[in-house]
Amino acid sequence: MVLEGIKKMLSAGDDFSDSEYIEIDLGQEKREKKVLVKLFNLRQYDDINNILNALREGYTIAIIDMKTLRQKDSIELKRAISKVKKTVEALEGTIAGFGENIVIATPSFATIHKEEQIKIDKEKANRYDF
Repeated sequence: MVLEGIKKMLSAGDDFSDSEYIEIDLGQEKREKKVLVKLFNLRQYDDINNILNALREGYTIAIIDMKTLRQKDSIELKRAISKVKKTVEALEGTIAGFGENIVIATPSFATIHKEEQIKIDKEKANRYDF
């Protein structure tokens, strides 16, 4: 390994010749983390801690099913989603809702594509109806 080569070189004393060198491959020591897409079921407000910890690690995309908490207590649901939203914004990530029961939160390396909905004035739309 790299450290063994350095130890040998240092233990040899001052007998270094110009032709001897050690090549260090920094890419070999580097470990790449994989992205994890994880489903969380938000049953109660305290379940939010697991979601926030996973997002703070930086390698997890959280898919949050909030149907159970929505049926139990809508005030707790609003608090929980607000906390997730603040954390995602602090991490410079993205959050988006899909349907009524699913929220996806991503860290900064991933973004969620949100299509802009075009709003047409009803007056302008009615003007061209025949």
